[in-house]
Amino acid sequence: MEILAPRRLLLLLTGLTVMSFGIALSVRSDLGTTTISSLPYVLSLISALSLGTATILVNSGLVFLQFLLLRRRFRPIQLLQLPVLLVFGVLNDIALWATSWVGHTAYWQQWVLVLLAIVVLAVGIVFQIAARSIMLAGEATVLTIATELARVFGERRLFVFGYVKIAFDVALVLSAVVLGLAFAGQVVGVREGTVAAALLIGICVKRLQPVLGPPLERFRR
Repeated sequence: MEILAPRRLLLLLTGLTVMSFGIALSVRSDLGTTTISSLPYVLSLISALSLGTATILVNSGLVFLQFLLLRRRFRPIQLLQLPVLLVFGVLNDIALWATSWVGHTAYWQQWVLVLLAIVVLAVGIVFQIAARSIMLAGEATVLTIATELARVFGERRLFVFGYVKIAFDVALVLSAVVLGLAFAGQVVGVREGTVAAALLIGICVKRLQPVLGPPLERFRR
């Protein structure tokens, strides 16, 4: 199976590892984590779950959502998302442990961590894109929603991946906010760093793709 070719899996694993450290740095900034990690992070803050375990639970729910949307059109190969998200969850916890020494004493230092996290995450995403292997549950869910909207209502500009991705990220952040308010009595884990990540990660990916993408794709072949 081509998507499971060793070099593709190596690129995917490298991308997941790098992304995990980007998420860890955003957590260490104390300015809120990334949009895709906002719900798992808040869940970890209001419970005894680690970030990695919460990530596994939330993303498993997203795989189940894909199944509910697709039903008979859900391809068994999509179940490969489950071992990937298990690995990603474990990597999240390892990255948090490895960055436990990272701290800050000033607001500007928090922003340095946020910006560093954004760049690191963007690098990880470029690796993941170059792998062209198994998608993470978040991106796979966005693709499923976009595809199903286009199938049911016809091809429309609002149903392209990019716009659905924005709506999906907003829904995740709002869910994290509601969860924090309901169980902690205040907004937790979502701050200005979350907004910065939402606005800048895509831009960084576009800037890095022309530089890192071609050599990574040559390696994949």
